[in-house]
Amino acid sequence: MMTLITGGSGSGKSAYAEDYLLSLAKEEKKYYIATMQIYDAEGERKVMRHRDLRRGKGFQTIEAPRDLKKAAAKMEPGAAALLECLSNVTANEMFTGESMKEAKETAGKVLRGIEAIRRKTSHLVLVTNNVFEDGIAYDEGTMEYLRALGMINTALAEQADQVVEVVVGIPVVLKGREK
Repeated sequence: MMTLITGGSGSGKSAYAEDYLLSLAKEEKKYYIATMQIYDAEGERKVMRHRDLRRGKGFQTIEAPRDLKKAAAKMEPGAAALLECLSNVTANEMFTGESMKEAKETAGKVLRGIEAIRRKTSHLVLVTNNVFEDGIAYDEGTMEYLRALGMINTALAEQADQVVEVVVGIPVVLKGREK
C-alpha cells in the first residue's frame, strides 16, 4: 500500500504521516527515510524537531538526501517506510554542485528510487509539499524545480492507493478511503 501525503509548510503533514504509518505498520520493521541536507542552523532545528517527533516510535532512520535506490538497498523486505520528503530529495537531485539537471531527468531518477523502495515495503508513506498555489513566477531554475516536483507528485498520486492533504492539521482524503 502506498500513501501520498501533501500539504503546505507547517500544515502538520509530518506528524500525521508518522502516526498514519504507525497505525498501519503494527509489528513490521519501520524505516524513516530522511532526505534533508542540513546547510544552516534553521535546517538543524528542523531536523531536531522531526527527530523529537519520532523518538520512541521504533523508526530506524536511513539518511538519503540523494539516490533513493541506495536507501532501498538498506531495507529489509516487507517493512513499512516513511519518506520525508519529496521536495527535499527532488531539490537535492536537481541541484548538484555547479550544474542543474532538467526536470524530466530529475523526476525520472526520483521516481525510480521510489519504485525501488516500494518493492521492498508492505506500506510506504510519502510526504511532499504543496508549493504550487502562490501564483508567483520564479526564476527559471526554481520553475524547473517546480516542474520536476509537479511531475513526481502527479505520477505518485496516480500510483498511490491513497492521497491525503493535511490542511491546518486536518487530514483531507483526496483519493482512497479514510483508514
